[in-house]
Amino acid sequence: MREVSHESITHFVIEEQKKTMKLTLSLLASGALSASAFTGSPLAFAPASVSRPSTTALDASKNKLKIASRTKWAESRGFGSAGVAESEGVTAGLMTNADGLEYVKLVHPDTGATSEVYLLGGVVTSYVDGDGQEFIAVRPDAKMDGSKPISGGLSHCWPQFGPGEIQQHGFARNVNWTVKSMTETSVELEMAPSDYTKEMWDKEFLCTFSVDLEADQLSTKMFVENKGEESFDFQAALHSYFTVSALENLEISGSFEGKEFLNKLAGDGGEMQTEERSAITITEEYDRVYKGINDPVLKDAGTGKTLSVLNTAGWEDTVLWNPYGDEGMGYNNFVCVESVKFDPVNLAGGASWTGDMALKPGSAE
Repeated sequence: MREVSHESITHFVIEEQKKTMKLTLSLLASGALSASAFTGSPLAFAPASVSRPSTTALDASKNKLKIASRTKWAESRGFGSAGVAESEGVTAGLMTNADGLEYVKLVHPDTGATSEVYLLGGVVTSYVDGDGQEFIAVRPDAKMDGSKPISGGLSHCWPQFGPGEIQQHGFARNVNWTVKSMTETSVELEMAPSDYTKEMWDKEFLCTFSVDLEADQLSTKMFVENKGEESFDFQAALHSYFTVSALENLEISGSFEGKEFLNKLAGDGGEMQTEERSAITITEEYDRVYKGINDPVLKDAGTGKTLSVLNTAGWEDTVLWNPYGDEGMGYNNFVCVESVKFDPVNLAGGASWTGDMALKPGSAE
């Protein structure tokens, strides 16, 4: 066998590298010329982009992975694959926010309207109608990580409204509700006694909160059952935060004119006053209880929208609240128009109570 010198091997390797280099340059030139036919400039050619998948393809792939993950999550909790659905590119089902809190997203297949309901506090934090208008507000200072109740949405005050024998506004907004059933457009949450609740209020209750995303409105139902033999008293409220383009654009109408109300900010401990206006505007800090009035309608000249708060059962009273001037709370972009059962309900053993409230958008024109 002929002996091959080290110099020959080196020369062979160098020549092969040169050939490879020429071939690569030739291919690049060919690609640049092809690209210039569409861009008008060979410099517009970017070799890396040739094999890069489109953004649409990536997003679709990621979305499929998310849906698959959420479907598995739903199935593990007994809701089946129906626990996650997709409509017009918007996913409905069980979700987790960036801070780890779980919520249910509802999507209407015909109108594209959406709603979000958090398990912490059983609170509805969003209702967007088919026109894309958001009606429910969450304050800019709200904590969405579970460290405290969510400041905003349709927040539950139960079994106490305001201060009293137990903590402010009760405990319903502090605990995680469980998903009892769900579809693409509805969810039913449940809150039962726990060691935490029994420490402050040892009653045999069961609360069910249902949210239905309909074509033209968002309907809610609070259903309270006394599972024990002894009666108990409770108060209830939906401490509802609604979006406002600006307070100067807002009017609240209803059966207010000529009615007495409790102005909790007047005098030393509040005082009864008479409402002289047919349409209420907010120009100062508000905390007012209108007993026997439950038909408020919000009119926002900035958005051209109205929102009727339809209290059809249980919710007898309305509370108006706004921390006027508090920039940290974002006072100028929300108002609380609360659906309330102010006088305590005495619920006998085996009995139940229902609070029905729906939000119906309309046009201000």
